[in-house]
Amino acid sequence: MMNAEFDILNASILIVDDQAANVLLLEQLLAGTGYTKVRSTMDPLEVVALHAQHRYDLILLDLKMPGMDGFQVMEALKQNQLDQYLCVIVLTAEPGHKLRALQAGAKDFISKPFDLVEVKTRIHNILEVRLLYKKLENYSKLLELAMQQSSAEPAEVPMPKVSRA
Repeated sequence: MMNAEFDILNASILIVDDQAANVLLLEQLLAGTGYTKVRSTMDPLEVVALHAQHRYDLILLDLKMPGMDGFQVMEALKQNQLDQYLCVIVLTAEPGHKLRALQAGAKDFISKPFDLVEVKTRIHNILEVRLLYKKLENYSKLLELAMQQSSAEPAEVPMPKVSRA
């Protein structure tokens, strides 16, 4: 197995849906695919705290839930600003919600009822992007650290050789 595939299957995923059947279906699908770090909650009010604690690579978020809908959850996640690239795929049965969700910050959507091949493909693709973004962030931090270290130490400038003719 390639290292990138290993990283994708070890990405942390949170499923948020108020329907137990949807949660169970997604948990089984992800476990059967090989994902190892999958959690779920049926309470949208827990999402921000869970994300602050675990820093999920992907949140699968139902839009229609009692108490707090998916749009409100996305807004609360954005206010906490833990990640520059918050990776949310919304779960929706209403066509009108798709565009609104993308405008609200979702990276993709999965239509209900679920097409299992589509679900697996969309999750895999978005996790590829998420993990590349994390690598880019890490490289950027390393570059920034290297720049700070090089500017803290006076650089030795080699003197040009002067030829005497």
